[in-house]
Amino acid sequence: MTAPIALTCGEPAGIGLELSFWAWEVLRRDLDFFLIADRRHMAQTVTDLPAIEICDPSETAATMANGLPFLHHQFAETLMPGLPARANAIGVIDVIRRAVDLVRADQASAICTNPIHKKALHDGADFAFPGHTEFLAHLGGVARSVMMLTSPELRVVPATIHVALSKVPDLLTAELLSETLRITHAALKTTFAIENPRIAVAGLNPHAGEGGAMGQDEIKLIAPLIARLNAEGLNLTGPHSADTMFHAEARARYDAAVCMYHDQALIPIKTLDFHGGTNVTLGLPFIRTSPDHGTAFDLAGKGLANPSSLIAALRQAHSMAINASEAT
Repeated sequence: MTAPIALTCGEPAGIGLELSFWAWEVLRRDLDFFLIADRRHMAQTVTDLPAIEICDPSETAATMANGLPFLHHQFAETLMPGLPARANAIGVIDVIRRAVDLVRADQASAICTNPIHKKALHDGADFAFPGHTEFLAHLGGVARSVMMLTSPELRVVPATIHVALSKVPDLLTAELLSETLRITHAALKTTFAIENPRIAVAGLNPHAGEGGAMGQDEIKLIAPLIARLNAEGLNLTGPHSADTMFHAEARARYDAAVCMYHDQALIPIKTLDFHGGTNVTLGLPFIRTSPDHGTAFDLAGKGLANPSSLIAALRQAHSMAINASEAT
């Protein structure tokens, strides 16, 4: 039996707390997780569902049937839905640190993170990281991590993420692509339990360059790299024309697609499953998933947010934790 999942509260003024209650209602008989949050914020969350404060993650399993288990973490201020308090930024950061400490102490099997608000953290705590993922990589002591988006029908990895499209060609180096592909391959084998993962690699240019007529990136960089990594034992195909990679017949031929830039990867998965997509960070020394949405301040406290992505993220973390335990 695996340890419970540690779910961070994220930005408490967003939708994370209410989604956590709704996720508990759906999942309470399927898997164990506990939330890390301020008890005052829990009491202020508009819901009829019960929460039960626990003192230790080991109490989670015995609590799940009766209420959402949570560990209290003191924040500076109480909650105002939709309006982040600068003084609470330190609390948001410390909850993430606490979750990492718990998973590294084997008191949690994985981390699932509710959304944070980057500007609130920068303004309130001089947060020095672009986002959640970079901070978790720092805490995990790794130089590079990989973002994967998953749904029941598709797994995608963008090699470059939140950068201007004009900068992508210069950022696509042999080092970046090889590390991205190796990390993806390793994660598919262990935490996704795929013995010989098939990875489809997209080209950068229209029609994957069409033999050099529309760009040389595929000829000079991507194709030679695929050949070299296949010689090492990976199972890669491509470079493929991105416009024909994501129909059902094409998706059946691979376990994950590695794309060259953000929209090339995220448009197909959000088209296929807008509400149920999950963000998974690969390459960390622990499992981390998150819902594929933000804090949604405009919905906070109104009971209108959709919990599907958080539910999927918790299910994904649970599945990955089981696979990882069986692989060791």
